[in-house]
Amino acid sequence: MYALKNKVQLIGNLGGKPEVKQMESGKKLATFSLATNESYRNTNGEKVTETQWHRIVAWGKIAEIVEKYLDKGREVAVEGKLVNRSYIDKDGIKKYVTEVQVNELLMLGAKVIEA
Repeated sequence: MYALKNKVQLIGNLGGKPEVKQMESGKKLATFSLATNESYRNTNGEKVTETQWHRIVAWGKIAEIVEKYLDKGREVAVEGKLVNRSYIDKDGIKKYVTEVQVNELLMLGAKVIEA
C-alpha cells in the first residue's frame, strides 16, 4: 500500500478541446477539463446525477496523444496524481489550483467522426 500514496483514477468526458503548448524545452503540455458523473437515488426515489469537474495536465508523449486524438465530449480514463500549486494572477492575488497530472491515458468509446 505504500506505493499508493497519491493515485487518482477518473473516467469521464472532456469538457472542451484540450489546450496544448510547446514549452521552451521542446516538451509539450496539454491541459483539459474532465467531467465525471455520479448517479444516485434521493430520498424520494428520484435519480440524481452530480457532475464534478477536474483539471487535467499531461506532459510529453501523453500531451502529444491528447493533441492528436482528443476533443470535446471524448470519453477517457486517466490515471495520475494530485498536484497542488499556487500562482499570482494579473491582479496580484494568490490563487490555488488542484490538478491531476496524468501518467496513463486510455481512450474509451467510439471516436466521433463529423462529416
